[in-house]
Formats: sequence, structure tokens, C-alpha cells
Amino acid sequence: MVFGKKFLLSTPNKQKTVLFNSFDYALFLPIVFGLYWIRFQNSIKWQNSLLLGASFLFYGFWDYRFLALLGFSTLLDYYCAFKIDREKVLKKRKLWLWVSVGMNLAFLGYFKYVNFFIDSFSQLLENIGFNIGMHSLEIILPVGISFYTFHGLSYIIDVYKERIKPERDIITYALFVSYFPLLVAGPIERATHLLPQLKKSRKFSYDAAIQGFYQIAWGFFKKVVVADQCAVIANAAFDNSENHDSTFLALGAICFAFQIYGDFSGYSDIALGTSKLFGIELIQNFKQPYFSRDIAEFWRRWHLSLSNWFRDYVYIPLGGNRQGKAITIRNTLIVFLLSGFWHGANLTFVFWGLLHAVFYLPLIFLNQTKKHLGVVAENRIIPQVKELFRMSVTFALVCFAWIFFRSSTIRGALFYLERLVTSFESKDNIGWPGNTKLAMILLVVFVFIEWLSRGREHPIFGKYQYQKCVLLLIAILVFGVFTTQTTFIYFQF
Repeated sequence: MVFGKKFLLSTPNKQKTVLFNSFDYALFLPIVFGLYWIRFQNSIKWQNSLLLGASFLFYGFWDYRFLALLGFSTLLDYYCAFKIDREKVLKKRKLWLWVSVGMNLAFLGYFKYVNFFIDSFSQLLENIGFNIGMHSLEIILPVGISFYTFHGLSYIIDVYKERIKPERDIITYALFVSYFPLLVAGPIERATHLLPQLKKSRKFSYDAAIQGFYQIAWGFFKKVVVADQCAVIANAAFDNSENHDSTFLALGAICFAFQIYGDFSGYSDIALGTSKLFGIELIQNFKQPYFSRDIAEFWRRWHLSLSNWFRDYVYIPLGGNRQGKAITIRNTLIVFLLSGFWHGANLTFVFWGLLHAVFYLPLIFLNQTKKHLGVVAENRIIPQVKELFRMSVTFALVCFAWIFFRSSTIRGALFYLERLVTSFESKDNIGWPGNTKLAMILLVVFVFIEWLSRGREHPIFGKYQYQKCVLLLIAILVFGVFTTQTTFIYFQF
């Protein structure tokens, strides 16, 4: 019985991708960086044109055919924004808003969810006795479609709400949508934050560039050392849960928690560091989320750009928490269910979102959603017992939900949980992966480093930056997983 094959260590299709951790990217980035600062330093127009061309090359290297989809989405929102801004009649403004929103969601729905609805409808008919032979379509999911679609949606909504004026320069707007560091896995940027940076003069700063390099190094460490070492254990646990005992399955769940964190936050660090090389600041996407003291704090520290997007464009427009607890609970459920569904067309993602909503509801009833706003154990090395207890409970709840997120089916997740709580006496029939001890040591070191650097963007900031970076690069070379070209988990979302 194999229930867990959802996240693979290597690229699952034949399309080739310029991964941040690939040799292609190691050639691509220095060339763009050199041209950007040496050839075009005195021209914003040419700098933006270079970055736009590099972004299209970066995306087209995966599958050039989907450049047309990216281009159409960009032109659609560019045009609709001007129509919204010029119209004075509210109904016409709303019409152009829904043209843009509707077409963007239609493309996203087709590529990401059509097979889900076909399979669900076919299964429903079979359950009542009709077998009409409906089959899933062979649809390739465009990398990053969820991210650049949300970029466009936030822009068009902000124009409609008159928070910003439409961007007249098509190159600048196209770069906002397709800027290569964040194109395929975020963070989800806002036009109010990124567009002004793309329109102002940028001069080379050695300090900014070196800080960017340090952040890239930290992101690589999280990806190829932490995430990819943990992935071996997590894959062994989830792909063969029937052959492992409770101890290893618990370890597998913990390893997946750190795999997805190291993988996704590592990507974000590389994206933020890369962007600093070009003098552009992106929003921070992670703030040591596993040190959270409740679920509300976790979501203020995990995938911030998505959490804030749903807050500003779904939760608040629905009424937020301004209309009583019943409406607040309804809006919270909607946001978490949409967050789960955003991750993919699988009931496991929806159930994962529902679980987090359930974890969140007690905080609403007790009016404690904003209880923990500061850094845990601030100005102290050792946390208080109650802080440690709250962090442990929150981490356990998060790991419990990750089991559903990682499993391919609800049935598979329930089977994993059954084995987790009933297999204490069973002997492991396969044995633990050979890297288990090494991965555990690296994980302990990683958590310790994260703890010491909580409240900072990354641990290389501060004293002895050069020495820290040298040690980090040595660790990457010695302990990094380079046996295969490993993709990033959030490429599939």
C-alpha cells in the first residue's frame, strides 16, 4: 500500500526548468548581473528591459509555449486597468474588473482544477450506478501560474479600489508580473510595493549585493542541506508507511515539516537575495514559523505573502472581524479553505486548510488571535516553560496537518495516522535510510541556528558575516544533496 507519492525529490516531468540550484542558473545569474550593472547601470529603461527579457528566458526555458499564456495575462490586466481608471460609471468599472478577474481565474481553473472536477463528477456518477467513461485531460500545469495570477489580480483590484494608478509603461508592468526571482514560487508581491522600485533609479551598492549573496547562501543551505536531507526520510516514511513503525513515522512527519519549510523558505531566501543583487527589495515570506506559540502566530510567520493576500483581498472584503463572531468564523473558514484549494486540486489540501481553521477557531472565541505579536523569548536564550509548551503544542498541530498535506489521499493520511498510533510494538520491516543520523544532527544544528537568529531576516546578519558565510558554504559542499537535480516543492502550486 503506497499512499504518499505526492512530492518527488526530482523533477516529475520532462520539461527542463532553470532551477535556482542548477548549473544553468549558476551561469544565467552572473551574466544578467554583469549586463545589468556594467552595461545598463545608467538607464532604468534598459535595466528593466534586460530583467524582463531575462525573466521570459528564465520561464521559457521550462516550456516556451506557456510564454503566450503569461503574455496574454499580462496584457489583459494592463488593458483592463486603463479601462477601469478611465471609466466614471461604476457599473462599467465593475464590468472591466470582472473581465480581468474572470479570465484570470478561468485560466487558473482550467489548468489547475479541471481534472479535479472531471474526476469528482465521474466518481459521483459511478457511485449512483452510471459509468460514462469520463477521463482526465492531459493538461500540463504551467509553473508559477498561481503566483503570477495573484500578482495580476492584486494589481487590478488595487486599481479598481483607487489605491494605485495604472502603470503606463508596459515594460515596467510586465516586469512586475514576471520578475524572474519571484515568478515561479513567489513571494506574491503587491504593485504598491514593487512597482515604485521598478520606476526609480537604481545604483550599485556593494553592501546590498553582499547581503544578497549571504541570503542566497542561507537559502541554498536550507534547500540542499536541510530540505533535501529531510526529504529522503520523509519520502521513505510516507511512501512505505505500512512497513515502518511508529517511531519512524513520527520522525517522517517531523522531517516533512522541515523539508517543506527548508524547501519553500529556502527558495524565498534565494529569491530575496537574488533581487537584492539588482537593488530591488522583495517582501519577507517567512519569519521562523516553527517557533510560534499558537496557530494565529504561525500564519503571521508562514508564507506571509499568501496569508496577507487572502487577508486583504478576501477576508477583509467579506467583513473581516468587524461584524461579530459568527461572520468572523465564516470568513476564517472561507480563507483557510481557499488557501488549501489554492495549493492544488486535491481533497487533502482542502482538509489541511480545514484543519488549520479548526485550530484557529478557539483563538477567535477567546479573543487571542493577536496575543503573540512579538518575538518569542525576546532578549533571552532560554524560553520559559510555558513558551516551550506552547511552541511544542503548535508544532505538533502543524505536523499533524502536514500529514494530510503530504499524503496523496485522505485515506492514505488516515492510514499513516493509524500506523503512527498503533505500531509501537511492530518492527521496522525496511530499515531506516542511511542518512537518518546525519539528517537528525543537521536538523538539530539548523533549529539551534534559527533559534539564535529569530527576529532577523537570516542568521548571517550581524557580526562575523564573512566567517559565517564561509562555514555555510563548506556545509553546503559537504552535506548538500547534489546526486540529482532536485526541484522545489512549490513549483507544482
